[in-house]
Amino acid sequence: MRNTKRERNRVLVRLKKRKVRKSDIERWALEALSALNLQGVELSVYITDDEEIRELNKTYRGKDKPTDVLSFPLNETVNGLKILGDIVISQDTAERQARELGHSLNDEVKRLLIHGIVHLLGYDHERGGEEEKKFFELENYLLSKLSKAL
Repeated sequence: MRNTKRERNRVLVRLKKRKVRKSDIERWALEALSALNLQGVELSVYITDDEEIRELNKTYRGKDKPTDVLSFPLNETVNGLKILGDIVISQDTAERQARELGHSLNDEVKRLLIHGIVHLLGYDHERGGEEEKKFFELENYLLSKLSKAL
């Protein structure tokens, strides 16, 4: 089985906030892409704070408040790689949610990352009904794959 550069997946991670390791985020994303049988795709992840994600949420969704995760799908092919898009996660919100839900920051960032990936694939839980059901089924599938693999 050949594994050329074009077939490999690539995850680009940028950290403004640094409580979660870049290598962990890369590993979680690569495992999720593998569980989806995707090859030759690129994904960008940015971990930021509430202030910056509030600005993005206001600009792109018209909601002047911080949120936990935003997804910006691209779905373009560049140099043989399909660029899925960008995921932006607020570490500040993730920390609050982790405390509220009683799990670690890593577990919350992993959950938000998977949530963002499902959005990049074109699913939207905010549409309700069958679309919402499909969204959360795929999200739960990926989270279970990650919990078994990692």
